[in-house]
Amino acid sequence: MSIAQNLLQIKSQLPENVTLVAVSKTKPVADLMEAYNAGQRIFGENKIQEMTDKWEQMPKDIQWHMIGHVQTNKVKFMAEYVSLIHGVDSLKLLQEINKQALKHNRIIDCLLQMYIADEVTKFGLDEKELNELLSSEEFQQLKNIRIVGLMGMATFTNNQNQIQKEFQHLKEIFDNTSKLETLNLKLETLSMGMSGDYKLAMECGSTMVRIGSSIFGNRNYN
Repeated sequence: MSIAQNLLQIKSQLPENVTLVAVSKTKPVADLMEAYNAGQRIFGENKIQEMTDKWEQMPKDIQWHMIGHVQTNKVKFMAEYVSLIHGVDSLKLLQEINKQALKHNRIIDCLLQMYIADEVTKFGLDEKELNELLSSEEFQQLKNIRIVGLMGMATFTNNQNQIQKEFQHLKEIFDNTSKLETLNLKLETLSMGMSGDYKLAMECGSTMVRIGSSIFGNRNYN
């Protein structure tokens, strides 16, 4: 099937409250434009330079999501336009995003990444670190960022029970943390689920899924 057909098929399976991020890393602008012309407006990239190149070439009503691990020295290159930064896992990174957002007179939305997987290669905060971060004076001083949700990636395994438990754990953290609300904190988005597990993630309460290969196929162009 074409990219447009894949996209429409996936969208037909998503409830109204679930946002689709089309993971477009390594894909050429022509592929993204096919998805754009089929109605997709949210694209996820994991390299800031590649995302910036695409932002410069493509229509300006696109929301660009940074879904990869972010280095603090690269934040300045996307601060002008990025819509949502998914993988924020430290106060230091938040402070840099805040600093760069201020330069562009923007408030940048962020998701805090939680560590829920049984894998040492995954990044993220545990529940104690999350609570310490959100209650710190340093966090309260950040006026140009807004934490709008949490995200997490399950263990890469065929064990559906394990994946389900990890998603349910993140949903529990999300529900507990949603009771907190400040000027720069209002949790509305729970981002979990990718091409292989997004249906299970939605059953566990995900409101944002990141899907790439099921839309664009598995071919890489870089």
